[in-house]
Amino acid sequence: MVDLSTFRGVAALTLMFLNTLFWAIPVHLLALTKLVIRSSSWQVTCAKCLMKTVNCWIWGILTALRLTQRTVYDISGRENLSTSEWYFINSNHRSWADILVLLVSLHGYIPFPKFFLKRELFKIPILGTAWWALDYPFMERYSKEFLEKNPHLKGKDLETTRRMCERYKHTPVSILNFIEGTRFTPAKHERQKSPYRHLLKPKAGGFAFALAAMDGKIRKIIDVTIIYPKRNFTFWDYLCGRVDRIRVIVKTLSVPDEFLYGDYENDASFRERFQSWVTNLWEEKDRLLDEHLC
Repeated sequence: MVDLSTFRGVAALTLMFLNTLFWAIPVHLLALTKLVIRSSSWQVTCAKCLMKTVNCWIWGILTALRLTQRTVYDISGRENLSTSEWYFINSNHRSWADILVLLVSLHGYIPFPKFFLKRELFKIPILGTAWWALDYPFMERYSKEFLEKNPHLKGKDLETTRRMCERYKHTPVSILNFIEGTRFTPAKHERQKSPYRHLLKPKAGGFAFALAAMDGKIRKIIDVTIIYPKRNFTFWDYLCGRVDRIRVIVKTLSVPDEFLYGDYENDASFRERFQSWVTNLWEEKDRLLDEHLC
């Protein structure tokens, strides 16, 4: 016999799917006009309309969660956040649920978050063109071996992303990047031989890349620590409301001036200092998780 929690999960997925289809229509209509009408005034107006539309979409997602879940969110540290600031969001990454937890925790407190996306994701139906319309930066990261064979492409991705981020200079934005690079699992933790109890090794290069691409505009970090009561659960468990309580600790940190600019790839001294700073941030996050999980 199917239990009530399964019905909650099905209802949550159905409501979020219908909500996404509904708001995809105005997003793509606006995207079409953005492509056809190239005047700078309309581009600005279109960007504002798109943000209002996507905020309605998020409202629909959060409403679906409220209607179908009984999860209690214990959130602290949002007092000094502002929708008029530029932020980099740094969070531990345990589950696909993290995105929804971050929306629950931060929506309305900060500008709508943007992701640095792989260029291949543009091909995803509906979502790819929606991300393009919302000015998400698409990156094509090259391997070290590829750049050695094609040195003329070195630094090109950063230049492209900087041009994309030019449009953020007059509109506050939050850049979200899970610097672990992937979701935490015991197997990945073991394979990495991670020195942290509850985290994978951070990828400082992507963090430095994001800060450099914003050309000094982002001076504050929203450091988020998501603490789930269960060590082993699935995204489906979350949608079904089987995660009773989630604690979210938010800290606002300043980016040291020396890290607002710098060449992480080619400046060994800068790279070493940046990695040391990120290591300190990660050690503190691991201690925080240790305190609440043990």
